[in-house]
Amino acid sequence: MKKLVVNVNLHDDRDRSKAMQVVSGFGGIGSLSMDSKDNKLTVSGDFDPVKVVNKLRKSWHTEIVSVGAAKEDDGKKGEGKKEEGKKDDQVANLVKAYEAYYSTPVTYYCVPPEETPNCVIC
Repeated sequence: MKKLVVNVNLHDDRDRSKAMQVVSGFGGIGSLSMDSKDNKLTVSGDFDPVKVVNKLRKSWHTEIVSVGAAKEDDGKKGEGKKEEGKKDDQVANLVKAYEAYYSTPVTYYCVPPEETPNCVIC
């Protein structure tokens, strides 16, 4: 997990939402937050910080504040796992209910022997 903090020169809410949308398009982004007062964008997750900064620099003036390993809180981390476990159980139950209600039909094909000749038509 990496944590990237950049200072992005954004003028209005439209630029802020565009910057958030651009960064959220990258794979491996865990969390994304924006401090409107200081124009600091904080990105954490398993991603390439160089690609994120280069993409932001194409549209806005961007300065890197810090790049490093993300620190996770032990209390929050345990609660998140419990909630994810509950969500996984709920999803699994819904999938089972869906499969029971909408069962896939089984179709068997039988070809009579008269329709398959042994000779080749020339």
